[in-house]
Amino acid sequence: MVGDRQKFEGWGFINLNKPAGWTSHDCIGKLRRLLRLKKIGHGGTLDPMATGVLPVAVGKATRLLQYLPKQKAYRAIVRFGIRTTTDDLEGEAIATKSCPDLTLAEVKAYLPNFMGKITQIPPAFSAIKKNGKPLYALARQGIEVEVPSREVDIYELNILGWREGEFPELDLEVHCGEGTYIRAIARDLGVAVGTEATLAGLIRSQSGGFSLEQSISFEDIEKQLEEESFACKKPNQLLQHLPQLVLTESQVTAWSYGQKIPWVDPPIPQATPLGIYDSASDFLGVGEFKPSKTEVDQIVLAPRLVLFGK
Repeated sequence: MVGDRQKFEGWGFINLNKPAGWTSHDCIGKLRRLLRLKKIGHGGTLDPMATGVLPVAVGKATRLLQYLPKQKAYRAIVRFGIRTTTDDLEGEAIATKSCPDLTLAEVKAYLPNFMGKITQIPPAFSAIKKNGKPLYALARQGIEVEVPSREVDIYELNILGWREGEFPELDLEVHCGEGTYIRAIARDLGVAVGTEATLAGLIRSQSGGFSLEQSISFEDIEKQLEEESFACKKPNQLLQHLPQLVLTESQVTAWSYGQKIPWVDPPIPQATPLGIYDSASDFLGVGEFKPSKTEVDQIVLAPRLVLFGK
């Protein structure tokens, strides 16, 4: 039973497969109860309707969320002929017009317009804040606000399937950068082909260096906790994209005290986040090269984040 379980003493990351109908906040609340820890956070909100990868940080790993890989991937279902208040099926329909003659070839012709660096207007129901309040809170109060546009990166758009009908559906795989709203892509794709569209389903297959295939459910976590086999993923498994720097024993000691370490001919450009390791490949934190504030023409390795402990 959860009530008899000891507090989880580890730290690191969890590749959670978020169930449908749960908010990201709901998931963190459940994990806090399961692990008996308060210091837990997530690396990227998923809408309640969506399922899939929700990167979760436990304990001191919460300080590393900002350094996880930014690229994400989704499998989306775009339904044409319908427009909703939320740009997905969670909202109320505000426009409905069947389009049985719409073809995959017509839709495919517009997909290149959504590739590369594009500008999109996020949905009115989103977590973006306006004057300190989330847009979804303002929308629920009936307050109309101008949603600012933003630039996002779309790396790949792959067609996975097409279903004909009065309200045809497109299965679309999207590889994108952070801050991208798949609901906005669905809405805008409908406008581009001359009709309406909304997001009818969403699975996040990659996020924060995690993949859907390796994700675990709440049931998996509960079972592993009962069997005392549960363990978090360690930072060095997820931060391989950061340039790595290995310190000597004396440098590790200085690092542990948060000291700046003089460095001759840094191999990495200044201000670039670096993964710091000892000779045993243990992750020690994140640093960067920068000019010394006390010595002219000297470069130092400065800590951004010092971590120790297993």
